[in-house]
Amino acid sequence: MAYLRNTWYIAAWGKDVTGDEILGRTILEEPIVFFRRLDGEIVAIGDRCPHRYAPLHKGRLVDGSVQCPYHGLRFNEHGKCVHNPHGDGAIPKAAQVKSYPVCERHLAIWIWMGDAERADPDLIPDYSFLSNAKPTARNIGYMPTRANYELLSDNIMDLSHVDFLHPQTLGGGAISRSKAGVSEVGDGRIRILWEAKNEVAPPAFAMHLPDPEAPADLWTDVIWSAPALMHLSTGVVPAGQPFEQGLGSSNLHMMTPETETSTHYFFANTRDFLTDDGEFNTMLDKVISGVFATEDKPMVEDQQKLMGEADFWSLKPVLLAGDAGAVRVRRALQALIQTEQVG
Repeated sequence: MAYLRNTWYIAAWGKDVTGDEILGRTILEEPIVFFRRLDGEIVAIGDRCPHRYAPLHKGRLVDGSVQCPYHGLRFNEHGKCVHNPHGDGAIPKAAQVKSYPVCERHLAIWIWMGDAERADPDLIPDYSFLSNAKPTARNIGYMPTRANYELLSDNIMDLSHVDFLHPQTLGGGAISRSKAGVSEVGDGRIRILWEAKNEVAPPAFAMHLPDPEAPADLWTDVIWSAPALMHLSTGVVPAGQPFEQGLGSSNLHMMTPETETSTHYFFANTRDFLTDDGEFNTMLDKVISGVFATEDKPMVEDQQKLMGEADFWSLKPVLLAGDAGAVRVRRALQALIQTEQVG
């Protein structure tokens, strides 16, 4: 499968690689091992030992290098073998694995899968709202999913499904009854915006309004950045009041392909109400993770099963009004991939 390579992909949350921990993760069908140098800086190198192809992520860290669990060869941050415990200790010239540009930003570990000389950390979208949020008003999660990453992007770019898939939490009927506006907002980003007036507030917000049953105005705003990064802002306010006086939530949905039919799904949530309530935050974390794991994940995985290995467009999908954003994103991503391949 063709992937966009000269771009940053989220590989893990920073908290998932600490101290002497080693993380193995396949990204764009390439097995990679993540670990930290002695100074704490994150490192990514190929996961397959060039000797007998053992997985390095099952080894251990020794003096800031990864020691292969099979025969004890050690590889440093540049992927070079720096220790051979056999014979006279001579290190074969071919004893090396690939190294990848990585950086940490916005609580996450990012990896560049293309030309290393073009890996500029400033190309990562500004998601500082996440790292700036209070820990008691922030949740982050990870959900491996057996489906193509573009199907998961569709799931966020077409949120009309929330009225049917999440009726007890996020739904209420407003989005599916509203006409979304789709636009480009610079730097190749695509935005889709839903606004609804005098509607019933979704259950997740209604309980925090002065009158949960009174009419409310709602908004949901998603900004997509290539290849599959989505910043979703949503909120509700009593009908007729300025949106600035309402309850708001800012979220991230970030997809990184593992293979053609499996995805690393990273999500995050922040809010501007009950920001100091740790107990509420813990409860909300369980609710969000539960909704994704028991509703979104099974649905998208079932889609993938029924699609098999067929190309999405080859199946001639029926398109509805709410598909405008998802279709625009698919076409934009494909154009970027084609341009990169030609270039």
